Amino acid sequence: MRAYPPIAEHGLIGDLQTCAMVSSEGVLNWFCSPRFDSPSVFAALLDHEHGGYFAITAITAITADAAEAEGGEVVTRQLYLADTAVLITRFLTREGVGEVVDFMPVHAPHTVTDRHQVVRVLRVVRGSVRFALECRPRFDYGRARHDLVLDAAGARFDGPGITAHLQTVGSLTLEADGSDVRATATLSAGERAAVVLTVCDAGSEVPRAPSPDELTEEFSAVRRFWHDWIGRCSYRGRWQQIVNRSAITLKLMTYAPTGAPIAAATMGLPEEEGGERNWDYRYTWVRDASLAVRAMRDIGFTEEADAFRGWLLDRLQDGGAPNGEPLQIMYRVDGDPYLSEEALGHLAGWRGSVPVRAGNGAVGQLQLDIYGEAVYAVSQAAGSGEAAGYDGWRYSAAVLDWLCDNWDRPDEGIWETRGGQKDFTYSRVMCWVALDRGIRQATALARPADLPRWTAARDAILEQIMTRGWSEERQAFVQHYGTTVLDASLLMMPMVGFITPKDPRWLSTLEAMDAELVSDSLVYRYDPAASPDGLLGGEGTFSLCSFLYVYALARSGKVEQARYAFDKMLTYANHVGLFAEEIGPTGEQLGNFPQAFTHLALIAAALALDTELDKQPHRR
Repeated sequence: MRAYPPIAEHGLIGDLQTCAMVSSEGVLNWFCSPRFDSPSVFAALLDHEHGGYFAITAITAITADAAEAEGGEVVTRQLYLADTAVLITRFLTREGVGEVVDFMPVHAPHTVTDRHQVVRVLRVVRGSVRFALECRPRFDYGRARHDLVLDAAGARFDGPGITAHLQTVGSLTLEADGSDVRATATLSAGERAAVVLTVCDAGSEVPRAPSPDELTEEFSAVRRFWHDWIGRCSYRGRWQQIVNRSAITLKLMTYAPTGAPIAAATMGLPEEEGGERNWDYRYTWVRDASLAVRAMRDIGFTEEADAFRGWLLDRLQDGGAPNGEPLQIMYRVDGDPYLSEEALGHLAGWRGSVPVRAGNGAVGQLQLDIYGEAVYAVSQAAGSGEAAGYDGWRYSAAVLDWLCDNWDRPDEGIWETRGGQKDFTYSRVMCWVALDRGIRQATALARPADLPRWTAARDAILEQIMTRGWSEERQAFVQHYGTTVLDASLLMMPMVGFITPKDPRWLSTLEAMDAELVSDSLVYRYDPAASPDGLLGGEGTFSLCSFLYVYALARSGKVEQARYAFDKMLTYANHVGLFAEEIGPTGEQLGNFPQAFTHLALIAAALALDTELDKQPHRR
């Protein structure tokens, strides 16, 4: 078992309230409970020695010398059961081929529960395979000790306020290893065994050990759930498999009881190996979530979009954020606005990348673009006939009235830099979007609104961007006023309708980005050296921006270039079709994983490419 495997060497499973990461070697090394943003139960991804893990691996009986001669003892492969969140890790040895099938049952996902299960089925399809199991939980990010109770019912790990039960089915006998457990078992072709991990509040009812037949039904039920869900997808384009995988990934990272998507499944994974850009992304960003549900809605998942709209209107109804603004940039999945940041100094970090941060100190930042994304999300729902109602409109209109007085303020911008507030062009663009969509919605739905005021503010923003956000020197829109630095966030300009994709100013901006921010179709957010962001070190190319670049190329008429860039970008997906936040200089995935931003942009790019390719004769 490797310490700190590559970020991309993982698959994701989940039950729509929390999730777990399983490495391509069969090691579950990231799991939080009872929610995505709860403290970890297993976190070896961030500290191999002290974070905790749950490993099921294959071991071989051949000698070390023979193994070296054969090029390795065990070869592993990992895949998803098609169109599901069921993950299969395969172990190929000279003695046989075995598999570990991992999934989390989805029971009443819209009802909040403290009880979450991971089911791990061991099976052999050829010959015989010897499996080894180690379960070493480390509660509260590895800070809390636990006691082990081992009896005929299985193992119980008692931590402060939390308990993990490990129950076996078949020929697995658990043995104590300090306060942890281990086991080995040899299975032959056709034989199966299983372990079920149940994590719940301390003092909760002890789970009943499932029978083999019940586990088979659990497997069938979770497979049906995902097949039924993905069956609602309306996408029938050229990239069905990767779009479906992106949709399932976005669904896995959505907290079903509230409809709030999180930005990523993990925390603390670095944008640069050994660097300090290590953030906690297990929260709901208004921006990311609004764009994610737009992507989901565009491929037919209207229920998810409408659920998030309700969550967003609840935040507006709360009467303002603690920072004094109508909204703050991120919340916990239940709408709690408090998520203070702390450095977990006891964790070694992925390959020494410290500090490992829990919580997010950017929560209090002013980022005016979120109002554009928020109003856009609400207007998309209303446009489909599912209006927010009069009360919902009142809250939205109050935000737009506030924005008329506040759009012309410096802010921290979309990238949450910690280098001070500036007049970011993208923030102004999205303020324009908020007012533009508000005006359209008020007119279409005959809602009361101060339309002359909103229109005047919208037009003033456009004029300001066209004069101060445009650089005559660069012949391009720039990151913020008074600079010549480019910024890939502006790839959103044609997507949101601020400018047409074939406008001369936009084509000139795209050409400037090609020359400065694009490297072999991969796109950097901006140049930190030219625009210091208050942080040490560098970062990789930003996969969101790379897919937005594909979208912009396609819409601007450069369809061949767009398709080539898209096809190249798909080669950076991991072995099961997942993307992190960034891509490093040698193609490695960096940052938190998987990243919602990347997968939503992939869907948008695929849709745009399909549309443009369909316009061309004799094209597939």
